[in-house]
Amino acid sequence: MAKRIALLGSTGSIGVNTLNVMRHLGEEYSVVAIAAHSNIDLLENQAHEFHPALIAVFDEEKAKLLRNRLPSYEIVSGMEGIKSVAAFSEANFVVSAMTGTLGLEPTLAAIEAGKDVGLANKEALVSGGSLVMSRASQKGCRILPIDSEHSAIFQCLEGEKHSTVRRIILTASGGPFRNYTSEQIANITVQTALGHPTWKMGPKITIDCSTLMNKGLEMIEAHWLFGVSPSEIEVVVHPQSIIHSLVEFVDGSMLAQLSEPTMTIPIQYAITYPQRCMGTMQPFNFLKNGTLQFFAPDMLKFRCLQLAYDAIELGGSMPCYMNAANEVIVNNFLEGRGTWEQIATRLEDLMQKHKVHPVNSLDDILAVDALARRQASRL
Repeated sequence: MAKRIALLGSTGSIGVNTLNVMRHLGEEYSVVAIAAHSNIDLLENQAHEFHPALIAVFDEEKAKLLRNRLPSYEIVSGMEGIKSVAAFSEANFVVSAMTGTLGLEPTLAAIEAGKDVGLANKEALVSGGSLVMSRASQKGCRILPIDSEHSAIFQCLEGEKHSTVRRIILTASGGPFRNYTSEQIANITVQTALGHPTWKMGPKITIDCSTLMNKGLEMIEAHWLFGVSPSEIEVVVHPQSIIHSLVEFVDGSMLAQLSEPTMTIPIQYAITYPQRCMGTMQPFNFLKNGTLQFFAPDMLKFRCLQLAYDAIELGGSMPCYMNAANEVIVNNFLEGRGTWEQIATRLEDLMQKHKVHPVNSLDDILAVDALARRQASRL
């Protein structure tokens, strides 16, 4: 079946890689709608190449500028515009790659419109996992993971009964500070924190990888995607980033998905599923990659990972609160307000003061998100 893609977050790292995959896949795969936050220069270039029927820009003023540049295109704006791309009638598959909680509403809009979703926005499940997964089940929509770790787990579980899973093992590169001493950690700068040793990503995700919060968010995402309790999800540091995750079954067997560290493989797998198509990678060189290492994560040095486990154990509003507060604190660090160490200490302080309560609707989730952002902004 021909795939007609609506792409949310077309100018970000995942979005750009998605368009690279679309160039490779050929005529059976087309981009019919795209949405971005505010990078209209890149968005304009993408429009000229892919000719989408609908374009959305979250930033209202930037949308006005883009309309002047592209008068023959339909360009919508704001959250309603982003949601209209997610629910676009011509699309039969939505790639949700907007960073942060901003991606939750359009992901739900895609589900409500009956679209299968390739999910690269882990915050949607961290903030609203119960709501997203229950609505997807009710609407008969498939949620196909695009994160490399969750794509690996998804592939390992193909044809297997979930009742036979003993544990899921999420691999982590360990980030740039895995071997740092306490003295070195005290002197971490924004520039060094943005220097990830394996992956090239946006700034917020890169900082989350350096604190291991990204792995904590992935643990929560795996809990919702695969119906596995957090106690059955183990994080293992694997600096080479060749094994993208593993599943251990009750008989002691393990399945793993391996490849060079690239996002094009999980993106292409989600788009072409259930088919596998010829990719762009060269055959894997085992002799070049002869050493694979594994270490336990240091939960004291990387406190954010433990905070994520604490959040999902507490449940209710806490995962959403933690996620939103972390976004604000990380942004403050990127802007020079606070140290790298304070990301975890400030987040823990806020979480300890938050009174956990149930969240049963999108309005509940958005209210918790707004509360966390207000309180984190006061630090």
